[in-house]
Amino acid sequence: MCSAVRLVLLGEKAKGRRASLPALRTGAPPLLAVGPPHIFLMSRAFVKETDDGFVDLPDRPISEHPNDVTMEGLQQIEVAVTAAQEAHAAAQAAGDRAAIAPASRELRYWSARRATAHVVPQSEDRSQVRFGHTVTIARDDGREQTFRIVGEDEADPARQTVSHASPLARALFGKRIGDVVLVGNSELELLKIG
Repeated sequence: MCSAVRLVLLGEKAKGRRASLPALRTGAPPLLAVGPPHIFLMSRAFVKETDDGFVDLPDRPISEHPNDVTMEGLQQIEVAVTAAQEAHAAAQAAGDRAAIAPASRELRYWSARRATAHVVPQSEDRSQVRFGHTVTIARDDGREQTFRIVGEDEADPARQTVSHASPLARALFGKRIGDVVLVGNSELELLKIG
């Protein structure tokens, strides 16, 4: 333990006032704290480490939904895989163990997403909402919103794209212009399919 860490025996005078813990009044042995008196030591049993002390990060969760993507989405995944491979190689070359863990996790995630990606061809049928379509809806408060329905990893509301697994997209699939759907507590009218 580094010398900068202050050990405090709770129950002793700390900064001129007495710690107030019910356990101390009952005669229980005092607790050992590191740093401020309210932060207690945690068992190392809750951290996954390998024999060399390297902390391995848990995998990123992968959706249970089909990994449908647009052609652009597949290209984004390929870029992410390449970036993860480069980051992992750079961390290994530098011997930077702190950078290896997140780079490994990203590489595992994007490799799995690439392996399960299913490119859905753009449908020319604009009579009903399908994956990859750009739709315009009118919300019940009068606002109009336009967005494209894409894969989960490529969805970005700031770029007017939503995931095919979102409640909004699922409610719109198969609907035609003029149809009204209920999403949450809001009614939405489908105005345009592009």
